Amino acid sequence: MNSMLGVLARIPLFKLYRKFGWPKMLPINLTLSPSPKCNSRCLTCNIWMKRENELSLDEWDKVLASMGQAPYWFTISGGEPLMFPDIVELAKLAYKHCRPGIINIPTNAILKSGPERVREILETCTDSQVIINLSLDGVGDKHDFIRGIPGNFEKFEERLDQYFALRDEFPNLVVGIHSVVSVFSVGHLDELIAYADQSGADQFITEIAEPRVELDTVGLPITPSPEEYAAAIDRLMAYVTSKQYKGVAKITEAFRIEYYKLVKRILDEQDQAIPCYAGWASAQIYADGTVWPCCVRADDLGNVRDHDYDFKHIWFGDKIKNVRQSIAAKECHCPLANASYTNMLMDVPTLTRVGVKVVKK
Repeated sequence: MNSMLGVLARIPLFKLYRKFGWPKMLPINLTLSPSPKCNSRCLTCNIWMKRENELSLDEWDKVLASMGQAPYWFTISGGEPLMFPDIVELAKLAYKHCRPGIINIPTNAILKSGPERVREILETCTDSQVIINLSLDGVGDKHDFIRGIPGNFEKFEERLDQYFALRDEFPNLVVGIHSVVSVFSVGHLDELIAYADQSGADQFITEIAEPRVELDTVGLPITPSPEEYAAAIDRLMAYVTSKQYKGVAKITEAFRIEYYKLVKRILDEQDQAIPCYAGWASAQIYADGTVWPCCVRADDLGNVRDHDYDFKHIWFGDKIKNVRQSIAAKECHCPLANASYTNMLMDVPTLTRVGVKVVKK
């Protein structure tokens, strides 16, 4: 199995790769977006409107085989990933070829078949930690309003209990609650924190709503002001700090505190607060086979269909060089959670602070 110690050992190599272009490294953090189809109608996302010429399972098989055991963290995203007919087989292929330490799947908790599909993944991916994060943007009708689906909150609570039952059966399952902090939800974050605290979930995580090419939200006023976000996130950090965590959760929550501080800095400074490694240590493969450094910029680095499904041809090719130069020159800045956690892992001061917190507690 891909180990965290192995990831830590690669950090100096990624630093060299980012600065000098050598040694060539494949990403440790990879997001797969097999389909944009979604049964939510969120106020903060328009991805459900998209239709793509999606990669087949056989095509995904070839792409993942080309990655080897480089990726440590897989996120299988959407749309609603559990709507993808081959979600179970896709997770199994990622496990077969890459042996990741973590397989992360967010879900809107609407599908009745979701828990059974996750069960099938757990039965095969026994050496990976499987994380299922259920989306929750408000309690009761507030959630249904933001998500655009009447009765979504009731389904959320039903699915949460079902995933808890799976957790009792499979020790490698982590069940979390995930909230998008937007202009629509920033005012009731306290209520969300209180609900998550008594829910029995293993973790409560948030990320800030932001304009993304992937979600078709560029230009939409969905991001709370820096002042609103700072006030809300200070309360969330106080909550996380007040809790006692053990094992992996202890490390995860230390990183989470650093992420919330990082977002506050990015919003305030309007700049990359720490170096971004999207395009070096993290990447995304979209439904139609296009490789992106991240889903915010969504730069077209090439399509796997045009490169014999070999990810390396794109990652080590010429087209990516200009994008990397742009990112290194800080021509973009964003608080994208998925990329930010990789960036923090590569940042020695952040890593040191996390280490000190873990040892002290």
